[in-house]
Amino acid sequence: MKHLNVWFGQLLLGELAQEDTGQLSFRYLPSYLEDLSAPAISVSLPKAEAPFGHQACLPFFDGLLPESFQRSAAAQALGISEGNTFAMLDRLGGEVAGALAFLPPDELPKSAKASWAPVSLDDVSLMEILSELPVRPLLAGSRGLRLSLAGAQSKLPVCVVNGQVCLPGPEQPSTHILKPAMPKLSATTENEAFAMTLAAELGLHTAKVEARILDTDKGRVTYLLVERCDRICVDGVVHRLHQEDFCQALGIPSIWKYQGEGGPSMKQCFDLIRQVSTLPGLDLSSLLDVAIFNVIIGNADAHGKNFSLLYTKDGLRLAPFYDLMSTIHYPGFDPSFAMKVGDQSAFERMGILAWKGFAKHAGLTYPYVRNRIMELTQRVQAACGLARVRFEARGFDDASLEQISNRVVERAERLEGKLKMTSGD
Repeated sequence: MKHLNVWFGQLLLGELAQEDTGQLSFRYLPSYLEDLSAPAISVSLPKAEAPFGHQACLPFFDGLLPESFQRSAAAQALGISEGNTFAMLDRLGGEVAGALAFLPPDELPKSAKASWAPVSLDDVSLMEILSELPVRPLLAGSRGLRLSLAGAQSKLPVCVVNGQVCLPGPEQPSTHILKPAMPKLSATTENEAFAMTLAAELGLHTAKVEARILDTDKGRVTYLLVERCDRICVDGVVHRLHQEDFCQALGIPSIWKYQGEGGPSMKQCFDLIRQVSTLPGLDLSSLLDVAIFNVIIGNADAHGKNFSLLYTKDGLRLAPFYDLMSTIHYPGFDPSFAMKVGDQSAFERMGILAWKGFAKHAGLTYPYVRNRIMELTQRVQAACGLARVRFEARGFDDASLEQISNRVVERAERLEGKLKMTSGD
């Protein structure tokens, strides 16, 4: 049997074990259970004396790891099986989403106040790393780093020090997520940066983002820097905050993150907030706003792993939104929503009946939902203008930004028109 210690900051909270058969198990330590101020690591893994078996603990722990090609390429770089969750966490689990760290039994975590040695990256060095990511996601097995992020898109945890992108030192908490432009799709940096900026202009609680251009003799690329919501800087010291996505909280494996494959539905998402949020009224309102926003911008990829809970000092809250993008900008993407609105997954059918069904599933009144839709749609055109200003004269793909912006405005007008109808559709 193999073991990894699971640390919550400086607290040893439990043990992840792998049987000879490959099955996982997890148990909390008695000392952690006795600490009433210490939270469970997941809604789906409440503090209990009995160990959790493979089926119970796999969704949470596997949900910390990359997916799809990112996972298979990282496993190949590490020389391990992509299906071996334990081995992946052993090699990548030093810096994951949330506050946990996975270390061998003979290792101790460094204090948040330790002296770190981040590696500053000039443009040439950063370009070299971006070119390395396709074959070595998360720089797996390189430079003494043990980094992991969920998702199928290429990304890298980094530190930003005085505006400069740096590689974190071993076990150092990162501050940002660097997302290179997707190579086979146009203007993905501009698309996501615009969608996130537009959401913030409309009053949604989003992660802070910055789009950048890297121009060297090796070529010209764009990338997005996303400020990590699960990290906080206090007096110059970066601390990890715990978080989990909705799939982890609901005990749903990442491979089933889409509703059509067994992933979370809107009803489950709203029910989860009611169950665990310390301020459910505010968080339910925020979740409603982002559901409407995703319909307006045409984000068909808003699945269960794109929503998270943040473990604050006052309890669980809906985390700031991330991974917002107008996926309908790309003809090859399925335009069907990852989570249905009511019983509909196509924008063309987002009329009164669909939104009444959505309101029922969300446990909200239809007049309240309708009023919020009207408030947001009527502000979209002005907000798009303000968001576009952020990119003017900076060398980004203005043609794509204009196309995305115009389509968002057109969808908002169409949605507003549908809900001005007095009869069902």
